[in-house]
Amino acid sequence: MNQKAFIFDLDGVIVDTAKYHFLAWQKLAQQLGIDFTPEHNEELKGVSRVRSLEIILALGNIAASQEDKEIWLKQKNDEYLSYLVTMDESEVLPGVLPVLDYLKQHQQKIVLGSASKNARPILEKAKVIDYFDAVVDGNDVTNAKPDPEVFLQGAKKVHFPNEKCIVFEDSVAGIQAANSAGMTSVGIGEENILHEAHFVFSDFTFIDLNFIQNLINK
Repeated sequence: MNQKAFIFDLDGVIVDTAKYHFLAWQKLAQQLGIDFTPEHNEELKGVSRVRSLEIILALGNIAASQEDKEIWLKQKNDEYLSYLVTMDESEVLPGVLPVLDYLKQHQQKIVLGSASKNARPILEKAKVIDYFDAVVDGNDVTNAKPDPEVFLQGAKKVHFPNEKCIVFEDSVAGIQAANSAGMTSVGIGEENILHEAHFVFSDFTFIDLNFIQNLINK
């Protein structure tokens, strides 16, 4: 039996918590007198919380002490977590569950590789945590994507060589991380943005299960 490790990013791939990140960052930015748009938010995809704050402060040319930054980071995270309280399985993006079911039925390894420090509670609230053989999140890694650390750790946790790993990602940084790790990259989003991926689908509803089977057989 052919076996592969399928590694999934979380935000924008399994669930759309990206909208909550945007709202939380936007609220903080407004408080600091910075106009933060959905276009600006694209720059934060796949980026750590600390780096995201630096990008936003640069937009407003704001210099801040480490103490201020810590306060704002906590404030943003508290705001974000307040949105997650009401989360349930309806937040799982369309087309994801059939793919997870198919992988489970065919005894493939399923791994989460996310920069989110809230990955486990999100998976639990979305009622998909039982699909995963391993979870690597922002609490486990020191280097943010495009560094491949999160995916390398995921592969190691399920004892698979990199070339037998397939990564689903919605960010340019994530695709670059997967590619530099020598893994197969599948972009979820717009082809003109994720053109470095080996394959791109606008969302999971466009992924045929034959495509998944072909990845297993490769």
